[in-house]
Amino acid sequence: MENKRGANCPVELTLSLIGGKWKGIILYHLIDGKKRFGELKKFMPSITQRMLTKQLRELESNGLVHREVYRVVPPKVEYSLTKHGKSLKNTILSLEEWGKNYQQQKAL
Repeated sequence: MENKRGANCPVELTLSLIGGKWKGIILYHLIDGKKRFGELKKFMPSITQRMLTKQLRELESNGLVHREVYRVVPPKVEYSLTKHGKSLKNTILSLEEWGKNYQQQKAL
């Protein structure tokens, strides 16, 4: 395997975009379709509102999540995966499968 460390390392780039405690989880919950902020918060009760906002903004800025604002009262905002975000589906689902297998092995 060729050494691709540093600024050109594709793994480093990917992890910089989806790494951390929350981004992968947010992407995982958006795989099934659009979600409102409150729905995402319910899936992740231990995340603060401030952190969820920050992570969603970063994912949006990186082109992985789309934020749709509806001009209604009360305001309605939905989050969904972009085309690039959807391209991570198999990767995220592979992480889910790996985690399930790891849990089962640790339980033995």
